[in-house]
Amino acid sequence: MNLENRPPHHQWGHKNRPDLAGEHKFGDAGQLILLALFLTVWISDSFVFKFSTLQNENVRWYFPVALGIIILALAGYFTGAGLKTVFGEVRNPPQVITSGVFSIVRHPVYLGSIMTILGLTIMTLSLFSLIIWLIIVIFYYYISRHEEKLLLARFGKEYEDYKKKVPMLFPIIF
Repeated sequence: MNLENRPPHHQWGHKNRPDLAGEHKFGDAGQLILLALFLTVWISDSFVFKFSTLQNENVRWYFPVALGIIILALAGYFTGAGLKTVFGEVRNPPQVITSGVFSIVRHPVYLGSIMTILGLTIMTLSLFSLIIWLIIVIFYYYISRHEEKLLLARFGKEYEDYKKKVPMLFPIIF
């Protein structure tokens, strides 16, 4: 990272950053509310009441835990690399970010959040948590679409071309 382009510590967000297109006004609050809802459901279902985890008796515990850990590691990679790329450097002039994790998906931080929730859900095989995860995926899709409208307004054809090459939230494996 070029240190002269590094934003001051107090600017490590989206506010007062002329190189960023913006985000949905309810994005941060929605993410916190849904995370709290997920954690409440996941903890109460997985460890206290166990309403929807009955299938755990038929599955060896280490299979879902191992898969969950792999998913969590990938989630950490996408989230960390995405945040570092977006907030770690001020781009002057502003430009569409297309390298690194942004060459895999257009919203790697959101993918990392989705994968984190999925990893925890898989580790305990909670069906109620899976329902909350689906709601979270829909929410991230909704705010991603809003943010893409802002990016299209800001970058036009450059962002339109990028959208044609890179999937929104889920990487194409094959």
